[in-house]
Amino acid sequence: MGVGDVSKRILLGRKLRSAQLGETLLPKRIALPVFASDALSSVAYAPDEVFIMLGIAGASAYAWSWKIGLAVALVMFTVVASYRQTVHAYPSGGGDYEVATVNLGRTAGITVASALLVDYVLTVAVSISSAAQYAAGAIPSLIGHEATVASVAVIILTALNLRGVRESGTLFAVPTYLFMAAILGMGGYGLLRLLSGSLPDAESADLRILPEEGWEGPLNQIALIFLLARAFSSGCAALTGVEAISNGVPAFQRPKSKNAATTLLLLGLIAVSMLMSIILLANEMRIRYVDPHALDQLRTAGGDAVPEGYQQHPVISQIANGVFDHFSPGFYFVVTVTGIILVLAANTAFNGFPVLGSILARDGFAPRALGARGDRLAYSNGIVFLAVMAIVLIVLFDAQTTKLIQLYIVGVFVSFNLSQLGMIRHWTRHLATEKDAGERRRMQRSRAINTFGLGLTAVVLVIVLITKFLAGAWITILAMGFFFAVMKAIKKHYDNVERELAADETDKALPTRVHAIVLVSKLHKPTLRALAFAKATRPNALEGVYVSVDQKDTARLLEEWDDRNTGIPLKVLHSPYREVVKPIVEYASAIRRANPRGVVAVYIPEYVVGRWWEQFLHNQTALRLKGRLLFSPGVMVISVPYQLRSSEIALEREERDEQRVHAGDLRRGRARDRNGRR
Repeated sequence: MGVGDVSKRILLGRKLRSAQLGETLLPKRIALPVFASDALSSVAYAPDEVFIMLGIAGASAYAWSWKIGLAVALVMFTVVASYRQTVHAYPSGGGDYEVATVNLGRTAGITVASALLVDYVLTVAVSISSAAQYAAGAIPSLIGHEATVASVAVIILTALNLRGVRESGTLFAVPTYLFMAAILGMGGYGLLRLLSGSLPDAESADLRILPEEGWEGPLNQIALIFLLARAFSSGCAALTGVEAISNGVPAFQRPKSKNAATTLLLLGLIAVSMLMSIILLANEMRIRYVDPHALDQLRTAGGDAVPEGYQQHPVISQIANGVFDHFSPGFYFVVTVTGIILVLAANTAFNGFPVLGSILARDGFAPRALGARGDRLAYSNGIVFLAVMAIVLIVLFDAQTTKLIQLYIVGVFVSFNLSQLGMIRHWTRHLATEKDAGERRRMQRSRAINTFGLGLTAVVLVIVLITKFLAGAWITILAMGFFFAVMKAIKKHYDNVERELAADETDKALPTRVHAIVLVSKLHKPTLRALAFAKATRPNALEGVYVSVDQKDTARLLEEWDDRNTGIPLKVLHSPYREVVKPIVEYASAIRRANPRGVVAVYIPEYVVGRWWEQFLHNQTALRLKGRLLFSPGVMVISVPYQLRSSEIALEREERDEQRVHAGDLRRGRARDRNGRR
């Protein structure tokens, strides 16, 4: 095992066999934090965005916050109910993409896929950036370095997910449940203090908010509707991540659909309870919260601007500081687990994106590398691709959540709408053939749920597009269009290649002639082995080929060749400019042109080494030559390996590694005795 393999084992853990895929399936208690952490964690920033939007018109507009919260809760329950129908009807893991493709056609499916891919990338970028903002608030030395902190967090999260879905899920389950306990516990204790009359005001309660220009004075009906629409669209960030469960059904333990549907219901109940408790307590504690980059809106009770360097803490931090004003461990517990869950929220995307990528790769809309499982049975290439895209966004937007949030939501509501429309067609198609009365009633009920869901999510999508388009949503739409075009191009390429490679009658004809050439650098064992192997294949013509760059070396080789008397002619190609690769490529091409129906077989002796650093000392010319010959039609390249003594070291290491007993082997029945018996 080389240095690269050792490093890989340390980072990712021991390889898993394909037969162990069943061991990676998730029970509900682990699936909830794995697939729902994004939607649950959104309560850490969705209320903040609602208050920022309402604060445009001053603190008096905060009176609408709880009504907006109820509207978001209604949408949440509707979407959850709709997706419960989807996981039963399409348990294969395609989710919105499969629903749209099967029922609405390929174009709708690609549209959904492009929307989801963009949304998954934004999920990572927004969640990690928000966590970096929390970290900077707690550790002043990190202020100004949020993008670096966020990028490092993405890299760490990537490494954890590369270890496998179940392993990363088990690791993330504890902080996710701690976050639920922290927010629900804070909400419950805060409500008790409210009922007892002991709930204090927040630290920002004495501040005033100056309305932005154009929003001063009483609002007319149109302005009020637009303000509430903006706040509602920002609050709908709480719905992101709900669709991940429908994409991750294959990762659940059996019965998969039932467990996924139960997890969806738990997600909806917990997320709405957390969201509403935060909004209610924020109102009762008179929190004042504005865009962190527009602190000049804030004024002290005397009308003065807030002091320079004023730190505006997030809504949850202010609530926790007030609710636990006599119990500081409670405050630190809430803030700490909130920061952690914002990092782990990205784990939802790290589980949804690779699965969707593998399905797209299977259908030919994405590179096939995205469909390959890694050593730990995770879709490693998809995980790495997602991480790279998220880091690019974080760096471009300097980890500023308020800017990134404007790009959010559009993609997920596009997929919501097409998914609901696809499910309506699904139920309508099945109702046309179903005769059982009980089954028809169930299908009609499911269709009614999806119809209501389509109507509601369509309204939300229109609101989001109107209120967020100029604020940054246009970037998301462009990104979706880019992914759409790329996926169409990839599909076209794969289809063209498949047609080009399809066997026909002309492929039955054998080559008329095989001209074999063996590359000679010296007359030593590797060359003699290559000559023997080439001769054993019985080509029509066989010759050694040597590129002459030095007259003395050439004369010496010719003398040795004559002494050896191999019976094989040696062709010397003179290279006045000391090039080695070009003369061989031109000679092979010339042979091919002389006999277009024949084949040129080029045999290249190569050394097999055992130490990683030896790779840099051998076979470099062979690699360059193979790279050039691959583009020469009618030319075959055959590597003839010769094992150097150091290769035995690598073989011995592999044998020792296979015989070594790993942790858990006895429990899994893989441990062997000295005779090799289990």
